Amino acid sequence: MKLGIMQPYLFPYIGYFQLINCSDLFVIYDDVQYINRGWINRNRLLNKGQPFLFTLSLKKDSSTLNINERMFSDDFDNESQKLLKSLEYFYSKAPHFRETMNLIADIFQFKTPNISEFISNQISKVCEHLDIKTPLLLSSKINRDLSLKGADAIIDIVRVLRGDHYINPIGGTNLYSKNQFDINGIQLSFLKTNNIRYPQFNNDEFVSNLSIIDVLMFNSKSEISELLLKYELIK
Repeated sequence: MKLGIMQPYLFPYIGYFQLINCSDLFVIYDDVQYINRGWINRNRLLNKGQPFLFTLSLKKDSSTLNINERMFSDDFDNESQKLLKSLEYFYSKAPHFRETMNLIADIFQFKTPNISEFISNQISKVCEHLDIKTPLLLSSKINRDLSLKGADAIIDIVRVLRGDHYINPIGGTNLYSKNQFDINGIQLSFLKTNNIRYPQFNNDEFVSNLSIIDVLMFNSKSEISELLLKYELIK
């Protein structure tokens, strides 16, 4: 069984959904420490041909708390409405604007301050919209050894779930040793997203690695199904 394991990211880029789609089971890694300035509560959109960073702020709290222990700020409703207005301003002329806005609005109807719960629901909703059937599981719901860190923790999750193949994004090449996984009877592969391009209004320059929202605005479901397959698995 192939497993993908990633932290919960806010409307992540298409490579995240490629990883979900190619896995037999996908684990949302939510019981590890929250790290500032990552992609857990922010992402990028397209604004007049340039990347625009948006953020949903969090309540001030201890830096030692795990992702599933962190909460959005009390200004969440105002920030989410501001984001929806930004989407309308940025993308109102995109070919798939209305259906994408309906999806995003539905996601924001899920009322919880907990960032893990909100983002897990968001990932599930996008997967359902794109007909991605891979089951999702929170790492915080797995009976695992919480004393383990790094590759040891990943190997433990894969073993507990009886997997035999772990797939990580290509950016983790330097984090994991093939020998360490081999010793534990687990195949290690890295997913490398191919050069994905699609029309973004009439821009000559393509802005890559934006939020999945950008992909949804400019591509039909069938077109996204094809984009989900544009990757290589590197052993």
